[in-house]
Amino acid sequence: MTLFFTADTHFGDHRTINIQKRPFADVAAMDAVLVERWNAVVGPEDQVWHLGDFARRAADVPALLARLNGAKHLLRGNNDPDATVAAAGWASVGDYAEIEAEGHRLVLCHYPFRSWNGQHRGAINLHGHSHGRLKPMPRQFDVGVDVHGFAPVRLAEILNPAA
Repeated sequence: MTLFFTADTHFGDHRTINIQKRPFADVAAMDAVLVERWNAVVGPEDQVWHLGDFARRAADVPALLARLNGAKHLLRGNNDPDATVAAAGWASVGDYAEIEAEGHRLVLCHYPFRSWNGQHRGAINLHGHSHGRLKPMPRQFDVGVDVHGFAPVRLAEILNPAA
């Protein structure tokens, strides 16, 4: 089992193509690439933490989740309504999580923090929301698809992007 992180897929949201200047002609093309790249790296036994803003229409969420490999955990973003959170197919849902992975303490949330629990003891903050537009801080990383080639990313790739 491999652990992955991602955020800000915004499946089905034409506004994101324009606002974030994503290189897609339309929503169908964007969604196809997002599904293809997800499934190219995530296997059926893997775990994915999605740090918010999954899809524009909550009605589309169960079908999307069924198409995507792995067990999927959602931390709600500002564009995730109650129906998205309640959709069948999530392994877990919440607003915030602290987990241990690969010898690191991780603080997970859709929103980037100015400070976070354990920050001065080496804890790492993974977030979405900013679409790669924030000035980097030590031990804080945007895991959104706009920053990572429109695919989920492993912790080792986040911490060592050149490796």
